[in-house]
Amino acid sequence: MSIPDLSKFYINGAWVPALSDQRMALIDPATEKHLGQLAMGNATDVETAIRAAHTAFPAYSQTSPEARQALLKRIVEMYEERAEAFAEAMRIEMGSPIGFSRTGQVARGSLHINALIEVMDRFAFEEDRGTTRIRQEPIGVCGLITPWNWPINQVVVKVAPAIAAGCTMVLKPSEFSAISALMFAQVLHDAGVPKGVFNLVNGDGPNVGATLSSHPLIDMVSFTGSTRAGIEVAKSAAPTVKRVAQELGGKSANILLDDADFSTAVPKGVAACLTNSGQSCSIPTRMIVPQARLPEVVKLAVETATSYRLGPTNDPTTNLGPLVNRAQFDRVRRLIQSGIDEGATLQCGGPERPEGLEAGYYVQPTIFTDVTPNMTIAREEIFGPVLSILAYDTEEEAIAIANGSNYGLAAYVQGTDLDRARNVARQLIGGQVHINYPPADFYAPFGGFRQSGNGREWGEAGLHEYLEVKAMIGYHPAPDSSPATQKHPETK
Repeated sequence: MSIPDLSKFYINGAWVPALSDQRMALIDPATEKHLGQLAMGNATDVETAIRAAHTAFPAYSQTSPEARQALLKRIVEMYEERAEAFAEAMRIEMGSPIGFSRTGQVARGSLHINALIEVMDRFAFEEDRGTTRIRQEPIGVCGLITPWNWPINQVVVKVAPAIAAGCTMVLKPSEFSAISALMFAQVLHDAGVPKGVFNLVNGDGPNVGATLSSHPLIDMVSFTGSTRAGIEVAKSAAPTVKRVAQELGGKSANILLDDADFSTAVPKGVAACLTNSGQSCSIPTRMIVPQARLPEVVKLAVETATSYRLGPTNDPTTNLGPLVNRAQFDRVRRLIQSGIDEGATLQCGGPERPEGLEAGYYVQPTIFTDVTPNMTIAREEIFGPVLSILAYDTEEEAIAIANGSNYGLAAYVQGTDLDRARNVARQLIGGQVHINYPPADFYAPFGGFRQSGNGREWGEAGLHEYLEVKAMIGYHPAPDSSPATQKHPETK
């Protein structure tokens, strides 16, 4: 894999030099070696991209759904042809072990696009209801701001539905995962996305992100990231009353009911928590277990966590990679130390570097017990390989602990009695509730309650975010609609 030109942005169908001379060093988080200097955009770069998207919108918004679906089919075909290059890109830019990069990171891009292609087969962009024609129309020019933890996944779940809806867009990917984003821009170019429909400007939140979210020609902002940053995006967008869709943080609970198969439920829960080195917003980072089963849970959890292999990300046997950068590495270790300082019991792991790994931002898989709901590690999103185990005496207490968070992105429940598990699931606060570790459903709405955001992504729900609803009343005249017989209701 060759690293794309980091000094250019993709604007109006062409690769153009950044106007800003600001650069940021890209670092391989597994080796701490320098990868290159990334151009960081400024307000003028963003303005140029927005103008290109604004100019392209009238023509692209009038293309047929069939033409846009065909475009998505070309995109996914070209993306899959370059799958190994994308896997390598995400390995070096954000530390994803090559095995997970292939089967997790890269695979999700195809799965999401293919699901959307199928959704378009049955999606009603126009339908009649009585005398009224309902039209789903593209919302306009979209500002898309994506994070580093699932680089292609998060780009795809914004770019693909925007293309499907007939919108034009400006993407600001995370500066820490810019390599794969630049490669995806090339895929879109080669697939024949019309010029101006997709534009990419790299940069940071205070400059590029803030300009996007506040610009009057941006009709909608879709943001994935921290709750703190999401609040700033919403504030910037408010004066122009644009739509804001946010997928923010999470502190997801995993309730193990007393009838669960603990020999399966505990290892799977630990594995889910350690997914992507714990750098996922919806993973179950709080395991809530019956007090009487705690010794069994601890044994199984520690056995699972300590079986993970940390090592070089190009080694297929490595299944736990580093954290994305130095700042995240330092933050996670501080939070682990806070758990110790606040009285939780460290069962394995800890803030020290893993033995034998003197370079790279590696953190040991860490498990705490004796965690209470008010502890920092039970409240804050850590975004690292850290599991907090909390004990309960009654089912009602377990539900109260699970719901006692400011977040509400996802929740999990495990139990043999399916009706009982379903009843608990109904009471859990979360945009997605997973019962007995089901396979991922790429057609299901994804998004959160509370401070986990608003709006939904994935499948049909994700497509709706990029559409406005127009009602053309009287599109079909009523059977007797002569002026003499019409009644005129009050209007307001």
